[in-house]
Amino acid sequence: MDLSLLGTESPHSGTGDLDRMPVSDLLATMNDEDGAAVRAVRAVLPAVGSAVELIAASLRQGGRLVYLGAGTSGRIGMLDAVECPPTFGTDPAQVVTLLAGGPGAFTTAVEGAEDDPQGAVVGLDALGVGARDTVVGLAASGRTPYVVGGLRHARSLGASTVSVACNPRAPISAHADVAIEVVTGPEVLTGSTRLKAGTAQKLVCNMLSTAAMVRIGKVYGNLMVDLRPTNDKLRDRARRIVAEAAHTDLDAAERALAAADGHAKTAIIMLLTRCDAAQAGALLSGSEGDVRTAVAAAPADRT
Repeated sequence: MDLSLLGTESPHSGTGDLDRMPVSDLLATMNDEDGAAVRAVRAVLPAVGSAVELIAASLRQGGRLVYLGAGTSGRIGMLDAVECPPTFGTDPAQVVTLLAGGPGAFTTAVEGAEDDPQGAVVGLDALGVGARDTVVGLAASGRTPYVVGGLRHARSLGASTVSVACNPRAPISAHADVAIEVVTGPEVLTGSTRLKAGTAQKLVCNMLSTAAMVRIGKVYGNLMVDLRPTNDKLRDRARRIVAEAAHTDLDAAERALAAADGHAKTAIIMLLTRCDAAQAGALLSGSEGDVRTAVAAAPADRT
């Protein structure tokens, strides 16, 4: 595919004098274009929703969400993956990223890595990707060989596949069970897809991981009840989350958290069902980790 024909590589008709724009105009133009990225994501929400269901199904059956990408796209996947353990209490191996050129390519570009489809094949095999997993290939251009090769191989392994591109009729779409094409168009700075296209991909990744975690019970109401309170800020947040969820004060929340060994879900169930930590843990275990289901399953005289 001729890169010059891609919308993401085309010159922007309104920024031909970018180098002469007053800073205020330059920033306003960039902000307008970021708004266009948001609207472009809105247009593909049905496809994003289908991808969320695939990812949630994988996570429910012990599978993984595996992001796959090169350059900015791969780094965006990595950013999303590393935030899942502290936010949702996931195992670090549950949401992972394969970045062309290896983890070191996050900070230092590895030239040529994105052109090697076999690199993704090797990475997927090293992870032991299989039928329980969902692989999400990210490529602004929609034609990165590393991502094409990875999605093709993931499919051959029986994994569910999702593609995220920023151009229509993207080659990676042909290798995906769900193809998400967020058509963002020309960049303010020609070809710099770390800008609007990167913003769109980040928005999509935010949705994929967050909505999938909501679907598998990692959230109660709009609260991060599976967060890991590993520092003072997060311990304070956990206390406020428990107090909000259980409609109680901070002192009661702190006592419940102490009894629950810092586990917010257990503390919430203890307070809502008036039971001890062991009983709350049993209710939670019997409800596949879903707080709302656990509370509903408690004996009537406890709720």
